[in-house]
Amino acid sequence: MKTVEFEQPFHVFSAADVRTALPMDEAVKAMRQAYQELSTGQVNVPMRTHMSLEQHAADVLVMSCYSPRLKQVGLKIITLHEQNSEVGLPYIQAMVMVVDADRGTPLAVMSGAALTALRTGGGAGAATDALARPDAARVALFGAGTQAEAQLEAMCAVRAIRRAVVFDLDHSRACRFAERMEADVRIEVAVAATPAAALAEADIVCTTTTSREPVFDDRDVPPGTHINAIGVYKPNEREIPGATVARARVVVDEQSAAWKEAGELILAQQEGLIGRSHVHAEIGEILAGMKPGRQSEEEITLFKSVGVANQDLSAAHVVLARGTRLGLGSAVSL
Repeated sequence: MKTVEFEQPFHVFSAADVRTALPMDEAVKAMRQAYQELSTGQVNVPMRTHMSLEQHAADVLVMSCYSPRLKQVGLKIITLHEQNSEVGLPYIQAMVMVVDADRGTPLAVMSGAALTALRTGGGAGAATDALARPDAARVALFGAGTQAEAQLEAMCAVRAIRRAVVFDLDHSRACRFAERMEADVRIEVAVAATPAAALAEADIVCTTTTSREPVFDDRDVPPGTHINAIGVYKPNEREIPGATVARARVVVDEQSAAWKEAGELILAQQEGLIGRSHVHAEIGEILAGMKPGRQSEEEITLFKSVGVANQDLSAAHVVLARGTRLGLGSAVSL
């Protein structure tokens, strides 16, 4: 008997395709589910591989995940080159692949940089919705790159944001960011001359830098602030001062990854400011109702994200499903 071969189309989605298929409200929704599945043990997420390319001033990260619910495997390779801005290339470049778990058939590949920005923004949006004060309306952004754009968009998706302020060491970059984002999110976006000025009336703070040292002083953080720290992922680097970490209710995306990679926690522990029990919860535990979130209007809450592979798979699943329905991308035969 002749075997009939079934040819599964392989979809390729560009950055523009990813952004169209995964609007921010869908990204926030996908991250809420991803975090809950992670914290309740419903996905298999190995620790990511980190390879340093010292000769190229770069890092390579490889992240994988298996989701029984989606019946899919996700794989992401992400490169971070510090000197890329000098030649007009992005700091972060990446690819994400989705594979059918039943047969092992590759289903899609897509822009990992666009996906990473959206899922990181969506993740911070989900955390902000759970932890920020309900009346939070003013955002302070540190950094003026692609991640900052996604963060502001996510904050606007979960709160009625009226005003944003951005601080970047490159003032002209911050000005371009403010002009661009005012048009995109249709709120006032101002440029701060100093970190203290950015924090002056902030309800929500998003740090999206590559800084190795804290980007603001603890004394300038107003009571009741919610902070999303998403910029750095190495144990010897931090954006948030140890004193702020020590007085905040700290929530992470995943405990073991955070204590391996989150410099905010590791350095504060080394300085004797916190112990491991200082981390209140994983965000998935709060979203699933297993642990409480914010306890008072005056409390400072801090969400530290290092990024977890099931975020990528959950986001990529939405891109594949919605992208094919919308006729986006290209279908090829492997």
